[in-house]
Amino acid sequence: MKTRLLGLLAATTLATAGISAASAADLPMRAAPPAPYIAAVPVFTWTGFYVGAQVGYGWNANDNDIVLPSGFVVQSGDFGDSGDGFLAGVHAGYNYQLGSFVVGVEGDIEGVFGDDNNDVVIIGPGGGVFTNYGFAGNALDWQGSIRARAGFAFDRALIYATGGFAFAGVSDGFGIRGNDDTLTGWTLGAGVEYAFTNNLTARLEYRYTNFDGGDNFFNNVSLGSNDIEFHTVRAGISYKFSTY
Repeated sequence: MKTRLLGLLAATTLATAGISAASAADLPMRAAPPAPYIAAVPVFTWTGFYVGAQVGYGWNANDNDIVLPSGFVVQSGDFGDSGDGFLAGVHAGYNYQLGSFVVGVEGDIEGVFGDDNNDVVIIGPGGGVFTNYGFAGNALDWQGSIRARAGFAFDRALIYATGGFAFAGVSDGFGIRGNDDTLTGWTLGAGVEYAFTNNLTARLEYRYTNFDGGDNFFNNVSLGSNDIEFHTVRAGISYKFSTY
């Protein structure tokens, strides 16, 4: 009797184990939990369109000698010597980066807020001072440019050169004779730009600009050329549209 009970208990235990094993085999296998997703940080590139604004200061570099009709010469014929002043405007452009090399094109336009008075000392016959006039000269009202840019990028820092076509609006004349005109010329410079974020950059730039001011006339007599030359230093900020 005891032997039968032990046999029955063993059979029951084996049957229960078999049923449990079969049930466990029917259950779906547990998958390992997915690894957390970490987004890759985008690598900065200078490629893309951008817009911005700039402010700066310009100082004159003119050296134009004026020769008056017979009997009078100009002691100091530098037009625009007191034409230093501030400027402010906007710019827009596009850069393309290939490795560390960056090329692009940019256009800008800005108002010029300078001193329009240009003093000319006229020496009369015998060396005496004949008079001292404050002429209008050629005074810039606004200016702009369309330029190429090329430089090398050191991650978020860009060192570049720039140059191209320049144009300006002026109020010009000699004495009481004056008119408004548009001048053309060229500009050349260099700068450094830094990207504080993927979209926001700041720059510091120097440029030399030369406009052909044509000849000065008085009573239809040419008094000599009056080119406008000046140096400028600008600080600007730009917003670069994302390319990711």
